[in-house]
Amino acid sequence: MPTYRSLNLITLALSKGRIFEETLPLLKAAGIEVLEDPEKSRKLILTTNQPNVRVLVVRATDVPTYVQYGGADMGITGKDTLLEHGMEWGGSTSAAGLYTPLDLQIAKCRISVAVKADFDYAAAVKRGSRLKVATKYVAIAREFFASKGVHVDLIKLYGSMELAPLVGMADAIVDLVSTGNTLKANHLVEVEHIMDISSRLVVNQAALKLKQAPIRAIIDAFAGATGAIGK
Repeated sequence: MPTYRSLNLITLALSKGRIFEETLPLLKAAGIEVLEDPEKSRKLILTTNQPNVRVLVVRATDVPTYVQYGGADMGITGKDTLLEHGMEWGGSTSAAGLYTPLDLQIAKCRISVAVKADFDYAAAVKRGSRLKVATKYVAIAREFFASKGVHVDLIKLYGSMELAPLVGMADAIVDLVSTGNTLKANHLVEVEHIMDISSRLVVNQAALKLKQAPIRAIIDAFAGATGAIGK
C-alpha cells in the first residue's frame, strides 16, 4: 500500500540536454527549481526546492517507460519517442496507462526523409522501387511509407544515420533534423518532411487519480507558461 509520503511525492522523469534546459522555465513557472545540474552531477535522482518534488535523470527513450510503469508520475519527452512507444497518431493517449495532456512547444525539430544528393528519390518512389531505409524511428517510418504505398525494407540503427546511404547500406534515412547542417556536411538532402516534433508532457494515469491536486497544479502551471512563451 502506498505510504502517505509516496502519495504526496511527485517524480518527474527528464533526459539531459536540450529538453532538460528548455524545461527549466516551465518548472520555474510551477515554483520548482532543480537544485543540481545533471551535467555536473553523477546523481540520477535530483532534489528540488520543493521537498515533495524530485527529478529522475533517464535516457530520453526511457521516459515513457518510467512513467508507464510508475517509476515516475510525469515525464517530458519528444513526440517522436512517444510515437515509437505506442502513442496514437494525432491523439492524446499513448500506451496503456499514459496520458499526454500538453504539447509544451519546446525542443522543436522535424522528422524527414533524406537521401544522397545524387539519388533520384522521386523517380524511385514513382516507379514503385523497394527502398532500403535506415532509421531509429521504425514505427514512424513504417506508418509514413505505408500511407504512401511505398514498399520499404527498414534497417534499424541507433546513431550516425547519415552513414547508411554513404556506404551503400540504405537508399534513404528517416531521422530528426534541426538545422540540417549534419545532412549538408554529409552530402545528404531532405526530400520529404514527415512531421514536426516538439516535446510533450506525459502523465501516469493512475498517479493522476491518486495525486490529482499536485499533478493538476503542475499541468496548469506548465500550460500557462507554454502559452506565455508561445506569444
